[in-house]
Amino acid sequence: MSSPHDFDFFHGTWNVLHRRRTDFLDPGSDWEEFAGRSECRPLFDGAANIDEVDMPHLGAKGLTLRLFDPVREEWSLNWASSRSGTLFPPVFGRFEGEKGERGEFHGDDTYDGKDVRVRFVWSGISPATARWEQAFSADGGETWVTNWIMEFTRARDPRTASGTPGA
Repeated sequence: MSSPHDFDFFHGTWNVLHRRRTDFLDPGSDWEEFAGRSECRPLFDGAANIDEVDMPHLGAKGLTLRLFDPVREEWSLNWASSRSGTLFPPVFGRFEGEKGERGEFHGDDTYDGKDVRVRFVWSGISPATARWEQAFSADGGETWVTNWIMEFTRARDPRTASGTPGA
């Protein structure tokens, strides 16, 4: 069952290793890797958060606004790019598992003029690490092409001996 505190693990500053396909719909396309940084802060007493990811290699930043719906017990994840200045269509979902260790979120969008189903997966969550991946399906979810992976490692907080704020 999902809760308003599912993303509490993500608050703070992270180093990010990005891997993304050069063509988001071609499973045989090359991967490119680059470093980035992300900072997330809570809103609405944890039932929302916002993060900004800096991707100098792309000359762009991204922003995600996450909102928890207490009635549906699910999250909406809303992405925006500094390049477009607009929100992309949201993905919706929740964390599952005994300890809520995996979050899966789905939505609809277009890519390169084609309708696509979008899937975000959060996994590998610990106090110091997390993994996010994006996949697109051009056939209604029959097959998926994972096209972007972000491996997060907690950035060291200079105010503490650990990487966790307030620790």
